[in-house]
Amino acid sequence: MSTAAARFRTIYGSHPLHLLVLIAGIALFCSVIATIGVTALWNPKVWWQSIAVWFAAAIILHDLVLFPVYAVVDRLLVGVTRSRRETGAGPRVPLLNYVRAPALGAGLTLLVFLPGIIEQGAPAYVTATGQTQEPFLGRWLWLTAAMFLASAVVYAVRLLRARRR
Repeated sequence: MSTAAARFRTIYGSHPLHLLVLIAGIALFCSVIATIGVTALWNPKVWWQSIAVWFAAAIILHDLVLFPVYAVVDRLLVGVTRSRRETGAGPRVPLLNYVRAPALGAGLTLLVFLPGIIEQGAPAYVTATGQTQEPFLGRWLWLTAAMFLASAVVYAVRLLRARRR
């Protein structure tokens, strides 16, 4: 049994479970398309409002613009922290994840709050809630600042504990 799995891994390049999950994902996608129909994804009257166009644009924007930018920033951060650690100038507690975690949280909450920040659908929001979307940007900035502050406090505590040892 293990030789068959090893042979499969050599040919396919990954565990058989990977292929099973991939096939299940494709089957789920096909089932959704069969259920809702292709016409639900495409708006022929206003083409740029189609789900398919926005999905393709999101893929292109992420893969060709955003991923290279945050990969370069991450590599720079890794390089700076590694060089400080190797020279002995840096602390014994690595800084990297204390920057990555709140940055990820800030990015995800920006994704969630972006329609409110850019005041998309403002008339409908006012009608539904009786409130404006003005505080969204401020709330997101405060939330981001709180995440970075909490991360900085935890990092400072870890630094103090490491120096006492």
